[in-house]
Amino acid sequence: MTKNSAHRTRGYAESLCSVTIERMLAASSSTAHTALLTRLLTRWPQIAERLLAEGLDASAPAAELPAGHFRPEVLPAIYACGRAVLQAISQGRTLSRAEVAAFVTPVAERHAEDRFPLPVLIEAIHASAQAVLAVAAELAEPQETEQLVVIGSGLLDLLMHINVTVMQTYLEVGQSIHHAEREARRELCSALLRGRPAEELSARADTPLSDRYTVVAVHTGPAMPAAADLVARRRIRIVHRTLDAATNGAALISFDGSTGIALLPTHAETGPDARIEGLAAELTAELGAPVYLAECAGVRRPELPRAAAEVTELATLARVLGRDPGVYRLDDLLLEYQLTRPGAARDRLAARIRPLLRTPHLLEALEAHLRFGADRKSASAHLHVHPNTLSYRLRRVGELTGIDPSEPGNSRLLAAAVTVHHLYSR
Repeated sequence: MTKNSAHRTRGYAESLCSVTIERMLAASSSTAHTALLTRLLTRWPQIAERLLAEGLDASAPAAELPAGHFRPEVLPAIYACGRAVLQAISQGRTLSRAEVAAFVTPVAERHAEDRFPLPVLIEAIHASAQAVLAVAAELAEPQETEQLVVIGSGLLDLLMHINVTVMQTYLEVGQSIHHAEREARRELCSALLRGRPAEELSARADTPLSDRYTVVAVHTGPAMPAAADLVARRRIRIVHRTLDAATNGAALISFDGSTGIALLPTHAETGPDARIEGLAAELTAELGAPVYLAECAGVRRPELPRAAAEVTELATLARVLGRDPGVYRLDDLLLEYQLTRPGAARDRLAARIRPLLRTPHLLEALEAHLRFGADRKSASAHLHVHPNTLSYRLRRVGELTGIDPSEPGNSRLLAAAVTVHHLYSR
């Protein structure tokens, strides 16, 4: 979630809190009766942030997740559920299990699909409930003991409903997550990508085969070592959901949380697939990591393995070469793609800059020169060095490689060598 969207969420929550407070006050003739609840609701946006933090801190595995991993999906539920339960307490009633489930089930389903450990989730929920009680106790005046007890009782009822809802949801998701049809669709995708017979798998998956597919490589950075499996599952879920939405559930997907291939049935023989546009930006925002898509449209079934290899290499090229996240096609990376074809020329290109590998600052100077061209001022500013220092380093590049970077033709040769180095030195 971006800083601006976080502010919008918080502002929206504060606005709703104000409306709730006004309704509560209008419904009650006793100001004293609602005073503590009013103070809680006034501070609820900040309290909700604290609840999320307390819940994450309650478990080491959750605390090790990337920053913001839970915020977009969990925080809105905390805002809404907290407002609802406090309003119910002010009205002298408890939320029904159905009301609680409306807030909790979507979040619990996502956690269950990601295989987030159930004991860890329960610990986090209880830590959040304890945090609410702690805040209420901090805000309570001496004469508000009775109201504090009422709030505590309401929170206990809420906690019971949340726990039951979460456990039921985990049970239901656990029974369906390996559903035969879903597994058959994954196997169907794998068979098509390997050029194997797919008719039987098509029937088992209840998914008709198409004569043509748009082949899309999906690449993003690897997940952090801490909680890598959990992050990968969340990414898989989001990629499946996003591509299903774009294709009305027709996409066949093989994605491991970092790289993968999607097959989108199509009847078009040529031209970009309009369904792909905007998906890279959408996935980048949802995953919180740069996403590179490479597309080959209108591919006949027998050509799927070749096309999959091609788009996989294109997505790798875009990512390794530091291009912006987005959708790439062969025409976007023609030169880079051709430079990486196996052969003696590729090996000789890589050898030209091998002398620079022992002096990384010279390689950085060459890359800055290639990036900014003749603009020495911008290149030196990028490196945080004086322009004269950059000039000296480029002269050393020429001495070590035998190629003067200041010559336009040589710059193109060196740029090709750097491209090959980045792709095949890993």
